Parts: sequence; C-alpha cells; structure tokens
Amino acid sequence: MKIQTALLSVSDKTGIVDFAQALAQRGVRLLSTGGTAKLLQQAGLTVTEVAEHTGSPEILDGRVKTLHPKIHGGLLARRDDKKHLATIEQHGIDRIDLLVVNLYPFRETIARADCHFADAVENIDIGGPAMLRAAAKNHGTEQGGVTVVIDPVDYARVLADLDSPAGVTSYALRLELATKVYAHTAAYDGAIANYLSSLSQPEPAQLETPARKQWPSVLNLQLKQSQALRYGENPHQHAAFYTDGQVAEGLLANYQQLQGKELSYNNIADADAAWECVRSFDAGACVIVKHSNPCGVALGETAEAAYLKALKTDPTSAFGGIIALNQTVDAAAAKTISAQFLEVLLAPAYTPEALDILALKKNVRVLLVPEGNSHNDFNIKRVGGGWLVQTPDTFRDNVEAFKVVSAKQPSSQQMQDLLFAWSVAKYVKSNAIVFTANGMTLGVGAGQMSRVDSARIAAIKAENAGLTLQGSAVASDAFFPFRDGLDVVAEAGATSVIQPGGSIRDDEVIAAANERDMVMVFTGTRHFYH
Repeated sequence: MKIQTALLSVSDKTGIVDFAQALAQRGVRLLSTGGTAKLLQQAGLTVTEVAEHTGSPEILDGRVKTLHPKIHGGLLARRDDKKHLATIEQHGIDRIDLLVVNLYPFRETIARADCHFADAVENIDIGGPAMLRAAAKNHGTEQGGVTVVIDPVDYARVLADLDSPAGVTSYALRLELATKVYAHTAAYDGAIANYLSSLSQPEPAQLETPARKQWPSVLNLQLKQSQALRYGENPHQHAAFYTDGQVAEGLLANYQQLQGKELSYNNIADADAAWECVRSFDAGACVIVKHSNPCGVALGETAEAAYLKALKTDPTSAFGGIIALNQTVDAAAAKTISAQFLEVLLAPAYTPEALDILALKKNVRVLLVPEGNSHNDFNIKRVGGGWLVQTPDTFRDNVEAFKVVSAKQPSSQQMQDLLFAWSVAKYVKSNAIVFTANGMTLGVGAGQMSRVDSARIAAIKAENAGLTLQGSAVASDAFFPFRDGLDVVAEAGATSVIQPGGSIRDDEVIAAANERDMVMVFTGTRHFYH
C-alpha cells in the first residue's frame, strides 16, 4: 500500500519543512499538531490539524491530543487483515501510513542546572511514545505496514524508497526504523527512570526549585554498537565496541580513523588510556602507552620534540605501542614517528604532508580525535552479577593546598618536576611510581602488588634506557606505607618526592626523607588507577 496519509509532530524541526514539502509533492496528505502544524502552514503547505481530524480538541494544556481511536486505529490496523481494514472503514478511521515523531526534550531539560522538578515532569512525553510504539508494532509485512521515523537523518531514505519503482517503503527499511524506535523509546524511559530515582526525596516539597540529585537507585544504560571486533583481549573471546548515544566532545569515541587496519579491542582500550593522559596536559605533550600503562610521557614545543623525549623513557616497551599527542602532527613528527613500529597514532590534527608520510605505513591506525574538555558522567566496572559505578577521576588538585612536609624546601625546578610526575602517576596502574626530570618521564613502575617493587622496577627501567636518575623527582600515586620505598628511590638518585600522605607511618617516612636531605610534598589526595 502506498503512503496516503502522514502524521508529523516533532520537537526537533530539523529538515521537517523540506520533508513535508517532498511528501506533499508525492500526493501524501499531511496531518500535524501544534507548533509543527503552524510551521508547515507558514511554509505554504496544506495541513490538517489533528484536532480537526479526530473531531476532539486538545485538552489539559496539550497533554491529550493524539490519544484517540482515529489516531491509534489508523496506526494499528493491519494492512493485510481484511477485518481490520473493514473495522476502521466502519468507524470512519483513515489509515496513517507514515508517522514522523520525536519526543519532548526530557534529557535536554534535566541537563540544565536550573531544572525544576515540575519542568522535568512536564517534559515527559506521553502521546509521542504511544504513537511511536503503535506505529513500530505495525511496521507490517512484505505486503505493507506503517513507516515510522524519529530521526531527520532518515527522511532522505524514506523518499528514496517512495521514488523507487515499487513506490512504497521496503519491509527492510520499515523493520529497521521500527527497531530504531524501540531503542529510542527505551532510552527515553530509561532517562526518566534514572532521573526520578536520583531525586533526594520522592516528592520534592517545592516543585519550583531545582531538584537535588543523588546516585540513582535504578540505573538504565543504552549503548550503540559502533564496531564489531574480530575478538576481545584473546582470540577466543567475542567483543564489540559500543558508544554512548551522544558522545561528549573530547572523548575517544569521537575518533575519525584516517588510515590503517581495523581497531582491535586492545587497541581501543590502550588508545583511550593514551588519549586521556595526553589531553590532561595544557602544554604540548606526547604519551606512549603499552598495555594501558604510559611507558613514556614528555612535554615538548613540537610534536616531534615531545615524542623523542617520551621515547627515551622506555624504547623497548614503546615498540608496538600506542602514541598520543595533543598537538598537530606535522611532517617532521610523522617522519620521526614512522621510524618506530607502532599500532595506533592519535592526535587532534595532522598536516597534509604528515598524512602523506604516514600513508607509507599502511597498517598503522591513524586516528584524529577532536579536542574537548568533556568527561564521562560515570565509569563502570563489571563484577560477577553486578556493576561498580563511580564518577571519573577528574579531580583538579589544588597545588596551593599541597604541603611541603620535609625540612628542605623545593626549588622551582623541583616543583615543576614533581607536578609533572604527579600528573603522570594519575594514569599509571597502581601501585605507581614515576621518576621525572625536565618535563619527561625517566622510569615508570606500574601495577605491582608492592609499592617498593614498583619503585625498584622504575629504577631498573631507567637504567636499562641509559637514563640517570640523579636529581630526579618521584611521584607515588598513594602513600608510602613504609620507608623502604623511599629508600629505594633515594638510592636510585631521586632528590624530591610527591605523595598523598595519610599513612600511620608518615612521620617515619618524613624522617627518612629528612635523613636523606630530600624534599617531600604531600598532596592530600590519592589517584589510584586499577
């Protein structure tokens, strides 16, 4: 059955006038409501208001306008069922063959800092989801059904089908669009449930004040598959990459792959670790990651300079690693980086010359990730039968609140080295020990069960790379529980240490620092990363 009547009622007006005009040109009768009807009429289109079509006016301030048998009967009557068609004819109900609806902006409303509870409730759509679900249910069979559209991006696809030799939308398209509807309404209802279950009190006493929120007692998530992966961490594991419905600016999932093989599960995990670390620096920086840990981090005025400094930390581990930069990759950087075997390169921009050079390494995955300061709303870790949910570690340390607890005061250079080391340690798996000097890492100890072992490994790494630790600064992501870890870094050549403090043996560790004439700074904040 060809599309005879379309009902259009949208909050997102993008492209709706052009789409309606195209439908009208193809002989489709237009029904509409409220603001959408006015917009189409202003464009010179002939539109029948839903209230006129049903014979029932909008009531309750617009809360009831499409909840009517002439709407839902027109949507739900099966096109391949003679009894259904006879019934709607008997009751004077016209078929509605195309439904174009998107919902009240509930999520946009609650995202406002000044959102009142009453505002949120008024933006819970009722008629829209009811129509969408009805139309999606009746997407039909090969013989015909209702076409339902929620996204302006699909307007052109519908018109293309109407202009095909068959002159009707295909079953494949109708099924795809119906599936999209149910995902959309599920996410919409999930957002409502998340919001209501996060309120600090079930019935806010003052509806006209912004509602206070807490962790929701019910957490609904909806993720969109971005890529089916060949396998997970190991070949016998199935895997896919899913993204949020709308990815915030600056996050890895906004990447554009410019060249190279498909990304793997491990590539994406490591790329995220590298990108999160490198975008935390205001100055130009390079981060080299292997197995989710930075094995080299450095600052540099150019991408090439930052890369060369970062590579010095651990060139062995950097082999086959992930490289992230927070500045434009030019020809010089591309040529130098191409000399190394790498899996993935990330940056916010590339010069055309750089891309020509990188193209010679056809297997290297080159990602362009737009800059931005957004972070995930929360991070999730799967455990047996449940999920651990927390806010991301976006805490901005207040350097003014740091305390020098040693007798010796830091020089300006020492303080710069300590702050750089502290910034890197936040992205190294705990237990983390990071040696630095002059804007580059010298040795990184990561992921050990014992902090003193991390200290030893970091010193060994530096020695293997031919780097001296004399006069270096050290960061520890959590407090030193005993003085042994401090003794190890001091004997390696470190002269300053930054750590959270908070151990019952702080006095013992401070005394050890004074004994060795070292600077020690307490941050008061730890940055575990597991």
